[in-house]
Amino acid sequence: MRTLHRRWIRPLAVVALAATAAALGGCAQNPSDDVTTLNFFQFKGEALEDFDKIIADFESENPDIKVVQNQVADADTVIRTLLVKDKAPDVITLNANGGFGKLAQAGVFYDFSEEPVLQTISPAVQEILADLGNKEGEVNGLGYVNNANGVIYNQDIFEEQGLEVPETWDEFIAVCDALEDAGITPFYGTLADSWTGLPSFNALGAYPSQGDFWDQMRAEGENVGPDSEVSFQKEFPEALDQQYELYSKYMQDGYRGKTYDDGNAAFANGEVAMLLQGIWATNPIKQVDPDIRAGIFPYPATDDPEDRLLVSGVDVVVTMGKDTPHKEEALRFIDYMFEKGVIEEFAASQNMVPSVEGAQLGDDPALQSVKPYFDEGRITGFIDHQIPPSIPLAAIIQQFLFSGDADAALATLDSEWAKVAARTIPVTGD
Repeated sequence: MRTLHRRWIRPLAVVALAATAAALGGCAQNPSDDVTTLNFFQFKGEALEDFDKIIADFESENPDIKVVQNQVADADTVIRTLLVKDKAPDVITLNANGGFGKLAQAGVFYDFSEEPVLQTISPAVQEILADLGNKEGEVNGLGYVNNANGVIYNQDIFEEQGLEVPETWDEFIAVCDALEDAGITPFYGTLADSWTGLPSFNALGAYPSQGDFWDQMRAEGENVGPDSEVSFQKEFPEALDQQYELYSKYMQDGYRGKTYDDGNAAFANGEVAMLLQGIWATNPIKQVDPDIRAGIFPYPATDDPEDRLLVSGVDVVVTMGKDTPHKEEALRFIDYMFEKGVIEEFAASQNMVPSVEGAQLGDDPALQSVKPYFDEGRITGFIDHQIPPSIPLAAIIQQFLFSGDADAALATLDSEWAKVAARTIPVTGD
């Protein structure tokens, strides 16, 4: 799962976090004058062993560098603490969310603009990072691996029913109707976990929020509302109507009380044809049925197949402190991480898409089904990364999917945006 939804810190963990930050911020002790020790700050617990292997292979080729991996829970909080204390680790991985964008804009990370490794990375991946934020004129992070947020579908069910992957909204609804006519439930809803309404909101909302929508929203600031030039109320009605259509017509009975784990198990057991989730769900699905053939297609919320967009987030972004004393060694380690063979193996293990152009994807059907969109650069970022975390987005969307009142949900989003803007977004102009 994406780390977006891990926003809350357990109260009893505060002291532990402080201790962790202190430990991570300590000066690295070199085993000898000839060896440089790098502090590698790593947020992704499930990638611990993969990074251990990368480190071991790198150290065998670079005996003058030792890399110490510090895998950190609540990484967003810990990295802020370290940065405030001017104790940035040498090499850093984070989830590329809105929080990362704010830190990048603050100028605390290294500028990779002139580094050759930047030229090996897909421009579409780097554009997702740029949309989150960089210090003006700089490139402060390197996309490593990406996820894919789309409709997960059972390829065997589609083939048995003679169904093609839909390329327009009308075709999508026709597929849902055909499945129902065959006695097959199209989707499994899991709204007992409020965040599970967000993947479809992100994907459908990506269409009206292309271009400079978010820049305009920030420019409007506290004036966002029904009468502003742009707003949720003006741009998002169709996206919410589409989302509600899927939930109100094509879910299983009792979807309001089912959880994410329930949905993965039901899909794996063939109880439904599709899930409104992303590639992060395929690993837990395969824990139930290792042989299931699960593909992914982008939400076709358009009348033109050529306009389809796959929503993707940079699951791992690589950066380093602006003023690391070990710049040459840190860049050598980063360059190694981005070698094709290295990133291919990591991405396949994590069931993600490697960012390096020409790198091969794993043979998982879900990865292969999204490959064309990455090859063609037809990807766009998560819109909830653009929405301040103090806005209770998951709860607002969950309530909307319960009530069907799109007007109330969009008015609430505009109102919450305006409140946050009044507190945090600087007013610009003459």
